[in-house]
Amino acid sequence: MSEAISRERLHALPKAELHVHLDGSLRPETMLELADDQGVPMPVAEPDALRDYMHVKDATDLVGYLARFELTLGVMQTAPALERIAYELAEDAARENTRYIEVRYCPALNIEEGLTLEEAVEAPLEGLRRAAEDHGILSGIIVCALRSNPPSEALRLAELAVDYRDRGVVGFDLAGAEAGFPPALHAEAFDHAAKNHLPVTIHAGEAWGPASIDEAVFRCHARRIGHGTRLGEDRELLDFVRDFRIPLEICPTSNVQTRATRSMETHPIRGYYDHDCVVTVSTDNRLMSAVTLTDEYERIHRSLGFDWAELVDIARMGFQSAFLPYPEKLALLARVDDELAELNAASSS
Repeated sequence: MSEAISRERLHALPKAELHVHLDGSLRPETMLELADDQGVPMPVAEPDALRDYMHVKDATDLVGYLARFELTLGVMQTAPALERIAYELAEDAARENTRYIEVRYCPALNIEEGLTLEEAVEAPLEGLRRAAEDHGILSGIIVCALRSNPPSEALRLAELAVDYRDRGVVGFDLAGAEAGFPPALHAEAFDHAAKNHLPVTIHAGEAWGPASIDEAVFRCHARRIGHGTRLGEDRELLDFVRDFRIPLEICPTSNVQTRATRSMETHPIRGYYDHDCVVTVSTDNRLMSAVTLTDEYERIHRSLGFDWAELVDIARMGFQSAFLPYPEKLALLARVDDELAELNAASSS
């Protein structure tokens, strides 16, 4: 076991978060305020009780984990609500020294009360813009399509993402119930994104096996893989992902909750890292998983023996894997490395 690292030091580590869902990361206080303003019923009336209610402790699979999203989406149907939720997510991330965040969600789920898809993108972008001004956190949006919805909707969302490619949208994704809905069902949407030079990341290998990752990479142009928990079941595919430096967006706590892995101690991130894969760490859903990014780093340190140098390496891989133009990525990494040097100097003095 590596030497114990204090939580304060992990908090101070400059971090990037590449896999976090807007509709899974609301503050309970905000949910209750928005529900009261909008006349949306909530199961409990106190923030702490709602926080506990939204924390998924009893899911037997991914579908069970996703069930609580109906509650958050119920208060995410107006532009002011979407702007506020995006701002607060970035603010919360900045408070734990997250320097860059990519926020993902499906705008098609936010138009039930009359918003257009465009308005459902512009509102979170405005919230993230304000957070950048107030807290210095850089950000981008990843537009998600849903596996179980029609391919025509996925194509429309890919077109939407491309339309906003130079206005804050940095990628296109496929999310939702994985088993029975292979990525290739939505190949036309991914072809559109790729043809228009918009990066693709796909949830794969979480609730379905390596075949899902294979389709994501070889048919649907994925440049990163969301979760990838079952990648290790196919050694040749694992080697390909390693050799061609396809980053894995690992969400350790969520993976235990959805039963993608049995426990934190058996999570495959340790093996992937030791196999020289590009691994990044994210929260997935801060509310449903009752977790912060600092928590995730602390858990893999304590449960899987990642030492300080390895955690720094993983943090840097997060910045290296960002869907940013290369010059911007280099500039961000230079600032991060300066901050790391100061942090290391302070800890050794």
